[in-house]
Amino acid sequence: MEIAAQLAQLLEPKDVILLEGNLGAGKTTFTKGLAKGLGIDTVIKSPTYTLIREYTKGRLPLYHMDVYRLEDVGGDELGFEEYLYGNGVSVIEWAKFIEEELPDAYLTIRLVPTGEFYENREITFLPTGERYATLVETLQGILMKDCLLYHISEPTRRYAISYAVFCL
Repeated sequence: MEIAAQLAQLLEPKDVILLEGNLGAGKTTFTKGLAKGLGIDTVIKSPTYTLIREYTKGRLPLYHMDVYRLEDVGGDELGFEEYLYGNGVSVIEWAKFIEEELPDAYLTIRLVPTGEFYENREITFLPTGERYATLVETLQGILMKDCLLYHISEPTRRYAISYAVFCL
């Protein structure tokens, strides 16, 4: 959650974060960290059955979406643009089901459980667009300063960066 809280400090209105990972990978837990970093102190719940949960009492509104249930129908005419282009930060789980609704630029964060009992997470940042490439570079500098960082893969021009992170 600390990485997410650090990332939240860099977020601006209209930022879009796509969270990828299997069930139990930590997508909602990561969103809790974002909320903490945005100064939202309410209980963060998975929006699995409600599609969208809005949290407005923080530095920026947080729109947490789980669009898994739209796998067969898509997101046409559900008003996603109201959130994606609004005054807050949109966090979307299972975004592949509404790809045609997404803006041109966004940050994908892939969470993969690792370890004998899946107690750790490999976190990969995949920025699309210059805004998010710059954001990831800035976050990398913060994490290298504040945490013991272990690189799993080297950055590429696409800025796919994976870390095992141990914050002190």
